[in-house]
Amino acid sequence: MLIEIKELERHPIDFNEEFAPGVIDLGEELRQTTALKSEGRAQLVEEHHGKHQIIQDIRVKGDLSTRLEWACARCLEPVLLDVQRSFDLLYRPLGADAGRAELSVTAAEAEVSYYEGEGLSLEDVLREQVLLAVPLKALCRENCKGLCPHCGKNLNSGQCSCAEPVEDPRWNALKEIRGKLES
Repeated sequence: MLIEIKELERHPIDFNEEFAPGVIDLGEELRQTTALKSEGRAQLVEEHHGKHQIIQDIRVKGDLSTRLEWACARCLEPVLLDVQRSFDLLYRPLGADAGRAELSVTAAEAEVSYYEGEGLSLEDVLREQVLLAVPLKALCRENCKGLCPHCGKNLNSGQCSCAEPVEDPRWNALKEIRGKLES
C-alpha cells in the first residue's frame, strides 16, 4: 500500500491491512508464520522552515502484530516469537534537511526517517518495525546447552558420545608461553 502525499493533502489515510506470510521480505533468518496485521493512520504534518519553506512530513501511527520463527542461536531449534508493537513515526522528504548547518542531533530528530518520491510504502514501514522488534539473537530457553562442537549433537536432548574434547592446535603457542612463565 502506497501512502501518497497527494491523497494526504486531502485527508488522513486510515489503514487496516493484513499481509500473508512471505509478502514482506524479512530476510533469510526470519520466517513469518502468521499474517502480519496492522492498523493505524497516516497524516500530513506541515513544518515551516523559515519564512517561505514548508516541508510536508508524513506521520504514521499504528499497531502491528505477527508471529515469527527463527533458529535458536545455540542449538538451531526453531523458536517462536510473538511480535506486537505500537509505533508513531515521522517521515520527512529525502533532502529536506540538506544544506543545513551541521548541528548535534536532538532526541526528536533521531526519530525522523526519510521518504523519497510521491509517498511512502506501508510495507517498508512495517518491515522496519518488525525487524526493530526482534532481539539480536533467539534462545529456545535460557539454559540452552547448544550443539556439541565436534559431532553436532543437540546437547539439550542428551550428552553426546564424543571422547575427550580434541584440543584446538591454535592454542598451542599460548600453552608454550604459559609453560615458560610457570617454570
